[in-house]
Amino acid sequence: VQLQASGGGLVQAGGSLRLSCAASGSTLRDYVVGWFRQTPGNEREFVAASRRNTGSTTSADFVKGRFTVSRDNAKNTVYLQMNSLKPEDTAVYYCAAGRPILSSTSSPAAYYYWGQGTLVTVSS
Repeated sequence: VQLQASGGGLVQAGGSLRLSCAASGSTLRDYVVGWFRQTPGNEREFVAASRRNTGSTTSADFVKGRFTVSRDNAKNTVYLQMNSLKPEDTAVYYCAAGRPILSSTSSPAAYYYWGQGTLVTVSS
């Protein structure tokens, strides 16, 4: 599976961005798709994920109520809608696909395939 993340950019605090994760080589419907982010000197941290069978989503506490994961199976794409952005949301965002068990959804090691990352910068 090849993943292409896009949609990052510069936005003011309080603004919105929608990141896309487009797949080729396989259908994302067969995978859990997670979003992670990373800042320099820090480990990659879990943001949100969409489960493969139920389509249910889970997200980190720090983005609940602000970020939403959704799928468009026809386009083989998963989105991360980010609203009410804060300067601390500034990071490189990555999408990943895998088949983690439920308890490992937030673990980067549980994902097989990774996109190249897209930079989100939120100015104050």
